Amino acid sequence: MLSELPIDLEKVSKENRDREILRVGMIAELDAVNLYEQLAAMAERKEVKAVLLDIAKEEKTHMGEFQALLLRQDKEQVEELEKGKKEVEEVVE
Repeated sequence: MLSELPIDLEKVSKENRDREILRVGMIAELDAVNLYEQLAAMAERKEVKAVLLDIAKEEKTHMGEFQALLLRQDKEQVEELEKGKKEVEEVVE
């Protein structure tokens, strides 16, 4: 993503805008996790690798914060996450 919004938030209704903002935040955090983990894998110095992995972990926390807020506002998302979880459980059991 690297600072580009994947959606034009001006075109989203005011009713749905906060949900979409939270989703954009989640995308940004996941993008940051991927970036920092990839950089850590390439880093040569142990301390650089350690700091990058620590920052990636913090980004995962931020992702959880956005998700928690989204789930409070989008009941359909809650239902679909539960369906997805059940499908995975069926496949891996």
